[in-house]
Amino acid sequence: MNIWRDERVVMTLDAGGTNFVFSAMKSGEEVVEPIRKPSNADNLDLCLQTIVDGFQEVSNKLSEKPVAISFAFPGPADYRNGIIGDLPNLPAFRGGVALGPMLREKFNIPVFINNDGDLFVYGEALGGVLPEVNNKLVQAGSPKRYKNLIGVTLGTGFGGGLVHNGELLIGDNSIATEVWLTSSRIYPERFAEEGISTRAIQREFLSRAKSEYPKDLMPKDVYDVAMDQTNPDNAAALESFKTFGKCLGDSLANLLTITDGIAVIGGGLTGAHDLYMPAALEEMNGKCYTSNGDSLPRLVQKVYNIDNEDEFAEFAANHSTDIKIPGTDKTIKYDPNPRLAVCSSELGASKAIGIGAYAFALKNL
Repeated sequence: MNIWRDERVVMTLDAGGTNFVFSAMKSGEEVVEPIRKPSNADNLDLCLQTIVDGFQEVSNKLSEKPVAISFAFPGPADYRNGIIGDLPNLPAFRGGVALGPMLREKFNIPVFINNDGDLFVYGEALGGVLPEVNNKLVQAGSPKRYKNLIGVTLGTGFGGGLVHNGELLIGDNSIATEVWLTSSRIYPERFAEEGISTRAIQREFLSRAKSEYPKDLMPKDVYDVAMDQTNPDNAAALESFKTFGKCLGDSLANLLTITDGIAVIGGGLTGAHDLYMPAALEEMNGKCYTSNGDSLPRLVQKVYNIDNEDEFAEFAANHSTDIKIPGTDKTIKYDPNPRLAVCSSELGASKAIGIGAYAFALKNL
């Protein structure tokens, strides 16, 4: 499937707790000016009418009939059947709301709803980092190709998704890859999101800072302190991002143990990757221990930060050697150095989610 050559139109929605943004895509690109509306999150009837009105306004702008509606919506949800559960940031949704079936009745076209983490990684797998990495490996003369991608989003929460060989892993209950609930070896008594989120950076910084700060300060504020060497709380800010990176590296190590592929990071906190990525790499390429105290690598594979050109060059280098096939005079290529890569999203989470939503609809029509 080549989404960039597909002429079909799919209507999309970026659903936030405060605003809904409606659009439409064709050949992997937006074809209308996005329409923004308040979510009316505390009034179910008004919220649902807003969604219908938004898609109707998009449809009115199109010169051709859309073939589907596809978008990300918060969970928990029975995404396969388009039923939304009880939502923390959209309090009007309680007891199960058949959003997908409602939109199918209104517009008489298929409707696909998914988790934003799933659509983020799907967009990156089909139109972002995965094809880009494989193209760069071809240009570098490397025989290595990657088919598996784990994607995580860093922001208010910690989300994720997994693509294996072009297929999005959704799960039997539509809640696969709920990475936020995985465990943490940095803070064993907490789940992963408590160390990998906006509130984690706020908490870690405020617990170390000497000066008084508002409790609602944002990670960007902490980043600015970290970049100011004259600030008396510079060390506290740097340490908060280091701890964040260790927690992220711990979760990614667990995920990569299962997926054995590339990891892409998106979301609002990626702008601080220069502060958290070194600790994340150190954790992924670090050690774990037996009960006797003996150490072994945390991962079988070595992980490279391919945002760094020098690390990408090492990642892409051909380490293959010729080994003999026993009992014959033939040889076969063998690469003794398994390796993985982690990088930041160049598309950005919002665009990747849009591409993922578009591609998911086309694949399932």
